[in-house]
Amino acid sequence: MKVRRQMKIAELIEREAISTQEELADKLRTSGFDVTQATVSRDIKDMRLIKIPTGEHTYRYATPQEPLTANLQERLNRIFGDSVTSIDHSENLIIIRTLPGNAMGLASLIDGSNWPEIIGTVGGDDTILVIVKPKEAVLEVVRRFESLF
Repeated sequence: MKVRRQMKIAELIEREAISTQEELADKLRTSGFDVTQATVSRDIKDMRLIKIPTGEHTYRYATPQEPLTANLQERLNRIFGDSVTSIDHSENLIIIRTLPGNAMGLASLIDGSNWPEIIGTVGGDDTILVIVKPKEAVLEVVRRFESLF
């Protein structure tokens, strides 16, 4: 059932501009799937769906294979400058604090930037954990982040 549902999600987001979990859940229900918002949320995470801009202040779900946008760096700079409150590090880990509700989207942008030193991020509500390899690269990555302020 999960595989069929996730295939349907991929089909729906490719065919239509779906911008919220609620909207996606409604489309799935219309297609005959009995889903909750929590199920849709898990599917989005499992499928590593991202949100891409569709216009002025609007976004839609997309698969990671779709191109983000030509102005990814510009978006990263803007969102970083608008939402980050502090940066700290220890060993090979960097902690980025943001305004509430901004960490997950920013973590996705950082992942999409494909910096070779960053092996991954974990975004919560207002905190991002950035994992860097090798640990000797942490200071350089922190400097690059600070330059985005």
